[in-house]
Amino acid sequence: MTLPTQQQRSNWRSCLYPGLVMHRRLQPFGHKFRYRITTFLFDVDELPALDRATALFGYNKTNVFSFQDRDHGPRDGSPLRPWAARQLAKAGIVGTDEAYRGRISILCLPRVFGYVFNPLSVWLCHDDDDRLIAIIYEVRNTFGGQHAYTCRVDDRRQSGDWIEQSASKQFYVSPFLPENMFYRFRLRAPDDDLSFLIREYGPEGKTLIATWTGKREAFSGQALALLALRFPFLTLKVIAAIHWQAFLLWRKGARFYSQEAGPEPRSELNMPGRS
Repeated sequence: MTLPTQQQRSNWRSCLYPGLVMHRRLQPFGHKFRYRITTFLFDVDELPALDRATALFGYNKTNVFSFQDRDHGPRDGSPLRPWAARQLAKAGIVGTDEAYRGRISILCLPRVFGYVFNPLSVWLCHDDDDRLIAIIYEVRNTFGGQHAYTCRVDDRRQSGDWIEQSASKQFYVSPFLPENMFYRFRLRAPDDDLSFLIREYGPEGKTLIATWTGKREAFSGQALALLALRFPFLTLKVIAAIHWQAFLLWRKGARFYSQEAGPEPRSELNMPGRS
């Protein structure tokens, strides 16, 4: 087994982003929470080298931290690049999925001691010249479902500019929010900082704001060891927080929307400007 050299490690695009996640509900009542979290950015082509780099990380195998193909995309353990290429081709962003060879990075949580739940994974897809051309927002719910929103990145965007995208909600996520809603995404391509904003709109206007922030930290065995010591239940904390906040919303009288009932008829959404 050939271990990565120090120079290869220093050039890795894969990294960690210790930071915060915040959710703030605006309607029909206020509700806010904030949690510390460490997100990973994985370059899919670097995953085998990351596996060899430290005893604490595994690719498609169990370890303290691991990334498994079966947790993403088709969720059947098959390679992820062909799935991403198919999403881009279906959205008309690339001509054919066979032709796509660009760099792909996934912003997500890893498995920690074998467990993971990712409410949202963000796929950053580049062209052959390493320009960001599309973002795939892969959303999951606690009922085992998932949906991918594929959004083109404006060709006129300059490096470091804010990326603004939008999508109509097509997937049941929270039982306390209807499907008749609309997302606005605002982010910068992750670099030294991670900065990501989601606004969700319904017929009454802006309903939910979520932010996801962090500071870049190099991927290393030392960083993983410290993270395991400080937050050994990182991914369990996510699923526990989801259910705890759902309980608090229920206590406040939030309306429950059943998944079996299906989506409500769509009405005009109130999205004032870029507020």
